[in-house]
Amino acid sequence: MTQSKRILVFRFSALGDVAMTIPVLWSFSKQYSEYEILFVSRPFAGNLVKPLPNIQFFPVDLNGRHKGLRGLFRLFRELNKNGPFDAVIDLHSVLRTHVLTTLFRLSGIKTVKIDKGRNEKKALTRKHNKVFDPLPGTFARYQNTFQRAGLSFDLIPFPGKEIFGVTQPMGKDASDKKAEPLVSPPLPHNGGIFIGIAPFARHKWKMWPTDKMQQLIQKLDDGNNSLILFGGRGEEQKTLEKWASQLKKGCTFAGRLNLEEELQLMAKLDVMISMDSANMHLASLVGTRVVSIWGATHPYAGFYGYGQSPEDAVQIDLECRPCSVFGNKPCHRKDFACMMRITPEMVLNKIQNKNVLPG
Repeated sequence: MTQSKRILVFRFSALGDVAMTIPVLWSFSKQYSEYEILFVSRPFAGNLVKPLPNIQFFPVDLNGRHKGLRGLFRLFRELNKNGPFDAVIDLHSVLRTHVLTTLFRLSGIKTVKIDKGRNEKKALTRKHNKVFDPLPGTFARYQNTFQRAGLSFDLIPFPGKEIFGVTQPMGKDASDKKAEPLVSPPLPHNGGIFIGIAPFARHKWKMWPTDKMQQLIQKLDDGNNSLILFGGRGEEQKTLEKWASQLKKGCTFAGRLNLEEELQLMAKLDVMISMDSANMHLASLVGTRVVSIWGATHPYAGFYGYGQSPEDAVQIDLECRPCSVFGNKPCHRKDFACMMRITPEMVLNKIQNKNVLPG
């Protein structure tokens, strides 16, 4: 019996970045069934890769046993016990993964790291002499990294709604047991729809001002639509619970669902309204349409949601945009014009343009 070939893949970073690996890993696994992948990432990623074929998960503990240089040597030894590996693919390319790939390379294993296009991104985001051209998307960069390891494949459609969610939007067919939710948000009626709203992002320069988001929510909360507010624990949860208590037909499950349950809930939405955030990527992963709001960052940097239409990005043209790849730099204009000039009506029009809402 032929022994399976084995590849080690790293991606340690934030939830949205890890979510973007999933369609690529899926495409690879479907076209290279003779290969197994050991995917190394933070513990939250386990539920994302669990449904994928021929992929095993190794949780990395960067704040504990794998912290620091000594921890990386320990991680190297632990990973080696899961080999042998035919190749090591670094989809993160930071100091930690550089240490690991160097150790594997010295062991005689082929290693390849992602080309993040750092110089191109600097040219896109700099204040003066900006080069305003679309850069290769992150999905293509991930794919290219495999190709440079001698593993060429096509990106094929990812059936996220079937894998993580359900095939019927919640409430469209009440008799279909597949459409029954893990949780019970209020059902829309009289032509209303399920709308997800994810108002938060990791950095404040990627967040639409709260007063504008509340105005939009008031316009959508017409008694027919059902609004589901998405966010994390702590202050986000408190804010969303306060907002939800003021809605005619809305709720939040922030802080009460695990990632698997949250994906299933997102799969049942008719549309998600989000920032450039992890929730944009999670909703995209399950095949839900996302109307995303962009400020300091820009889809041209390559981090747009999987399968989303460019027309669904709500943004305004400013010479200073984008000023950042990740949205972590303060506005040098001091007026936050990129977000302040986006109105609730602009977002509402985006949703109505696809006839999701009654016109």
